Amino acid sequence: MSQPLRSPPDFYAYPECRQVSDTGYSTPPANNPVVRGLPLAIIGSIAKSLNLVSGVLWNNAGFSTLRNIKPLDDFKPRYDPTVIPFPKTAPENPPAADSIPAEEIQSPAGHYSAAYYVSAYKSGKLTPTKVAQALLDNIESGAQHKVAFLQILKDEVLAAAERSTTRYKNSEPLSPLDGVPVAVKDEVDLAGYARCNGSPLQFSSAAKSTSWCVQQWASAGAVIIGKLNMHELGLDTTNNNPVKGTPLNPHNTNYYTGGSSGGSAYAISAGLVPIALGADGGGSIRIPSAYCGLYGLKPSHGRISGSPTVGLAPSTGVFGPMASSMADLELAYRVMATPDPSDPTSSLFAPSTSSSQFPTATPKVLGIYKPWFDAADASVLSPSRAALGHFESLGYSIVDITLPYLPEGQLAHAMTILAEISSAVPPSSFSTVSPANKILLSVGRQTPATDLLQAQKMRNLLMQHLAFLFQKHPGMLIVSPTTPNAGWHISGGKGDLKHGVSDANMSVRSMTYVWLANFVGCPAISIPVGMAEAKEGDGKVPVGLMAMGAWGNEERLIEWGKQGEEWAWRKGEEKLKRAKGWVDVVGWVKR
Repeated sequence: MSQPLRSPPDFYAYPECRQVSDTGYSTPPANNPVVRGLPLAIIGSIAKSLNLVSGVLWNNAGFSTLRNIKPLDDFKPRYDPTVIPFPKTAPENPPAADSIPAEEIQSPAGHYSAAYYVSAYKSGKLTPTKVAQALLDNIESGAQHKVAFLQILKDEVLAAAERSTTRYKNSEPLSPLDGVPVAVKDEVDLAGYARCNGSPLQFSSAAKSTSWCVQQWASAGAVIIGKLNMHELGLDTTNNNPVKGTPLNPHNTNYYTGGSSGGSAYAISAGLVPIALGADGGGSIRIPSAYCGLYGLKPSHGRISGSPTVGLAPSTGVFGPMASSMADLELAYRVMATPDPSDPTSSLFAPSTSSSQFPTATPKVLGIYKPWFDAADASVLSPSRAALGHFESLGYSIVDITLPYLPEGQLAHAMTILAEISSAVPPSSFSTVSPANKILLSVGRQTPATDLLQAQKMRNLLMQHLAFLFQKHPGMLIVSPTTPNAGWHISGGKGDLKHGVSDANMSVRSMTYVWLANFVGCPAISIPVGMAEAKEGDGKVPVGLMAMGAWGNEERLIEWGKQGEEWAWRKGEEKLKRAKGWVDVVGWVKR
């Protein structure tokens, strides 16, 4: 292990820059049985009631292996991965919402973009009220659409739409989001709505107000259609939710949307809204974006304020946008990233500024840890490598890097987020959640403080090594597939949807690449780059490629995402397809 280098002076809480020796990479062993149906219900009840059983499951997950990693003795625990870049110039006021560009009138994916709606409102072809009414009518009558939404307050939706309609009549729209239908995951607070995190429990803020990031959209004139479904408590990556219902993948209904922001992914992929809010504590924006052919951004830790919402996973979870196009992803991000003056972390970030205003002299570098990258299935590697070829043609250089202790780091992340979420749910409430989550919450409660400290030492080790890499290769993006698998097939059919399923091996595998950005606080983006053959049913399933940037480097990710979008949807040689389950909202209005 090399001596630490001096950390750059233009950051708050930047880690020491310390190279850690390569430890190699191999796919973690699959030690966990798949459990479904009655056996799952029985094990869930036993684990909830008997600490001995949940303790055995905790050990079987391999969490205790962190005790045996001697190099962790050289690192202090780091509990908060927030790293804040100081602006190079004097801070500016946040950009006015009406100055934020909305570049695409029609999404490359054939979806109706925010700019399309705004153009139609200005011309009088559509009104926000008619669009909102058509959505409400068809969500109510469509079984899958209805499952994607947990709560809709129709009067509030129509009132917001009518206010927007009046503004357009008076030629006074507020912003490129005015009148645009959006929706938000049930992990944020929205005044008048309950917040249950996809569960039978209640987590609504005592303030009964709207989360800051959602309020920024509302203040820009967006029409919030309602609260979206999610994997119960955000505790897995399928969005299988036997409590609230499971939205199916619009590309192929034999596949999950992914989670935990699965309702958000469904609503966009099905064409109901161009933009939705997601939350990401372990890939929960990026995994469903990959499975449903969308664009999803996990921002730097602490940049997006959700105040007054208290997240269940405070050291790993963030809020962020999901969209059907990069133009809409950028628009949504810039509005929601407005610094919150009442939040001690968000307020320290500089206002988001258009990537076109950033210097282009920084080398374009993509870092790849080859053994890790190559752990993906062949159906994922083929389009991912093709996309890398495109980026090389644009002048990006690819450098080999090493990332130490990845399997152990993934265990440390899993231990941390399980402990955080289980501490937010009282044991007296365990009986009300699904059997799979009875097991996970009970296992999370078994984490000893000493092992949790080991996990935070691992966080610090990884952050210091990444700081070394980002200083060695300024502007570098670390690239990998978003998931090693092309979608998640509903292998147990309707039985799994009704009773739930516990497939820990597949859960761990699906998070092979995404967990790192959550644990170390870096921003990351998933973009669709191709399609793979499905195991069952009609319709191929999308494949996502992910890039992770240095702390605060969302702008480079947005630039990279736009370049990938142009290639994937290049006319005449499209690598992607619009979902088979896409619906024509504008057609509904015109009927």
